[in-house]
Amino acid sequence: MKYLLVIGDGMADAPLDALAGKTPLEVLALPAFDRCAACFCGRALTVPHGMPPGSDTAILSIFGYDPATSYTGRSALEAAGMGVEVPRGCVSFRVNLCAVTPDDDGRLIVRSHNGGGIHGQDAQTLMNDLVADPVFSQRLAETGLAITVTDTFRHIGVMRTQAQDLKAVRLTEPHNVLGEPLEAHMPSLARQTQDDAARRLRHDVDGLMRLSYAVLKDHPVNRRREAEGLLPANLIWPWGAATGMRLPSFAGKYRHGGTVVSAVPLVWGIAGLAGLKTPHVPGANGDLDTNYEGKVRCALDALAAGDDFAAVHIEAPDEMAHAGDLGRKMEAIQNVESRVVAPLLDEMTRRGEPFRLLLLSDHPTLLTTRTHDGAPVPYAIYDSRIARPGAKRKFCESDMACEPVLMDGTELMKILFEQA
Repeated sequence: MKYLLVIGDGMADAPLDALAGKTPLEVLALPAFDRCAACFCGRALTVPHGMPPGSDTAILSIFGYDPATSYTGRSALEAAGMGVEVPRGCVSFRVNLCAVTPDDDGRLIVRSHNGGGIHGQDAQTLMNDLVADPVFSQRLAETGLAITVTDTFRHIGVMRTQAQDLKAVRLTEPHNVLGEPLEAHMPSLARQTQDDAARRLRHDVDGLMRLSYAVLKDHPVNRRREAEGLLPANLIWPWGAATGMRLPSFAGKYRHGGTVVSAVPLVWGIAGLAGLKTPHVPGANGDLDTNYEGKVRCALDALAAGDDFAAVHIEAPDEMAHAGDLGRKMEAIQNVESRVVAPLLDEMTRRGEPFRLLLLSDHPTLLTTRTHDGAPVPYAIYDSRIARPGAKRKFCESDMACEPVLMDGTELMKILFEQA
């Protein structure tokens, strides 16, 4: 028996006026999704009540790890995914390259959490030049922050600090404040704290953000991007402060091991900490133009080579929803259906070995707010042994609204592996 997991990040949504009160999953023709729903479907609460909705908490749950006991913060997972150690006495951050531009009153407005979609050589050049800038470099040394540069808008920071009360420091997630004034969301104290080191951490991150804008706003790469009609990637935004994390072995929990194919450090980190393999697929970038076919081939090759579990994570629907782009979110969902789920079902069926495939969105990402939501998500499991070719069931929020909610998302792996 082979087992597959497909996560379409942020596919689920709320009814939209632009779609006559329906969601993207409702209006799109998604036959491969519906094949899965015809076998078995339901709803799952992947983000525990009281926890922030996001891919970190949701995907931890999906892989069977309770965020309430295992989660220290998003950036620790991303650091693990990048092979960056978070030693004792240090705190990690996710460091975004963001785009801010002034409005008519001169206030800087958060335009993009991903620097206008920057990646590749431009992203590396901007961050390398920022880190090498004499004034910024000196400030990094003074604050004890080291930044690991990538070729995307996502970078990793590790800071030496004695701060213990990290929850007292509010570092807003930039994708939650798009279109809003930057100043209202600069680092602040969420509550009074006696932790002097936590107050210093807030002050240091604030200063680094402001200094990064001064260094990057007139950088040649950004001048060229603006001349081309693109947003400038002109501000670093550290967030998701966390201490180092450990996870129990996935194989030890479920007696199954294998491969997780993704393009984002967060998922690599969860999988790597769980002892699963995390190959990097050329051309897989976490955006709409990711290498869907290469990711599917990587998962199929892993199963053919002896793995009994393979997961494919697609980031694009989430990114398009954060951008507020309905058309591109719908295109991303169609790509998950036609370029990931359909070929997986077809090839696994051709091979003739029994298999089960779990399909779901990790969390809803709402086009109305451009942010994550913690509502239950639809899920479906295709089982080659009980496939019903003529059965009809649409994989969408409304068709599953009457299904009971699996209140503990950490049970999903047990259901997939028939251990529940």
